[in-house]
Amino acid sequence: MGIASINPATGLTLQEFEALTEEVLEQKLAQAAATFGDYRWTSFAQRASWLRQAADVLEQNKQAYAQLMTLEMGKPLAGAIAEVEKSAWVCRFYADHGAEFLADVPVTTDASRSFVRYQPLGVILAVMPWNFPFWQVFRFAAPALMAGNVGLLKHASNVPQCALAIEDIFRKAGLPQGAFQTLLIGASRIADLVADDRIKAATLTGSEPAGASLAAACGRQIKKTVLELGGTDPFVVMPSADLEAAIATAATARMLNNGQSCIAAKRFIVHESIADRFEAGLREKFAALVVGDPLQAGVTVGPLATPSICTELEAQVNACLAQGATALIGGDVAALKAQLPAELRQGNWFPPTILTQIPPGTPADQDEFFGPVALVFQVTSLDHAIQVANSTPLGLGASGWSQDPTEQDRLITELDAGAVFINGLVKSDPRLPFGGIKRSGYGRELGIQGMYEFVNVKTVWVK
Repeated sequence: MGIASINPATGLTLQEFEALTEEVLEQKLAQAAATFGDYRWTSFAQRASWLRQAADVLEQNKQAYAQLMTLEMGKPLAGAIAEVEKSAWVCRFYADHGAEFLADVPVTTDASRSFVRYQPLGVILAVMPWNFPFWQVFRFAAPALMAGNVGLLKHASNVPQCALAIEDIFRKAGLPQGAFQTLLIGASRIADLVADDRIKAATLTGSEPAGASLAAACGRQIKKTVLELGGTDPFVVMPSADLEAAIATAATARMLNNGQSCIAAKRFIVHESIADRFEAGLREKFAALVVGDPLQAGVTVGPLATPSICTELEAQVNACLAQGATALIGGDVAALKAQLPAELRQGNWFPPTILTQIPPGTPADQDEFFGPVALVFQVTSLDHAIQVANSTPLGLGASGWSQDPTEQDRLITELDAGAVFINGLVKSDPRLPFGGIKRSGYGRELGIQGMYEFVNVKTVWVK
């Protein structure tokens, strides 16, 4: 089976790769297991040095890596450059703090000496998505490698060049051969892979069905998993909010990565007393966006990553419109394509769209809209806002906008999400744990908590 790299802006194939044969896959597994036998005993100082060198490689080649991301999945070039820089940041963060995070923790008990020791598990499989093809991988790899684990990457099949580039970055950084390897295989081979005794745990960022499938396969083998899945993140705006700042941030939060981010604000839940002003301001921001070739300076919205994402998003929007929703702007794919240069019209395009006056019972109630579509809901009170915000089965991130300390505290406490940001957009940060609740997954990446997901938390008691 071939794995193709396709430019989503044009629909043209960039490069094709053959999936690994069973023989080559076995060689990579054997190499990973053998490498772990030595790598686990390397010092924190040595691992930190390798991670800092990886950060150097990223920064020295950020333009080339960014262009590769843009060509394979369509994000605007400026955003891709920022992603490379953030990947370097997470490498340096764990290089600087990993030894401290993993140091023995003494505990006073009835023993002469007792403490907690953190030790690596072994070969960890990472099943990663296409939307942040560098960042998602490095936020797994940096803490896992710093802890003494080795990694196998099964990346999304539409970003094979990114996947191979990341393996090459760790090689250039000086890590031992086999410490981090890319596996060019299809999703259908994951279950057999996790059944191999040499793989000790797995992590996945992606869709809910993909997460359920991996968790089921690992569950049969009694193997640890961390899942970061979808989000229908609410963006709650109350009358006390700085409305101008809220509108500007709302546009940024929704359009991040062409709208293809799990933690992008998707449902804008606005108090009725300020809803007209919010909608008018958001429409103005959307109208100023520039859709086009993401490699070109000034373009703020590129294509969606695959044709199927466009098809699904268009069906969701059309279902809402058919049931009575109003499009303040956008919604017409054909009109957008007619405005694009001829060489881009076969790409995966969707116009920045705002839906409002959305009646109950549409896909907007529960579904994740993975693209540049903002869903605006009007509410009558903070109680009503929290009820709407919590009404979906997902719980990744949430943003609340209020200058009232009491309202802020209620939003922090009562919103069902793995992260709540007050008067700011939801974002990941190496210094803070990241992950969701409900059907958005479990476990945490980043922060000190992210380091502890793939280690043996060993109790030691000595008398």
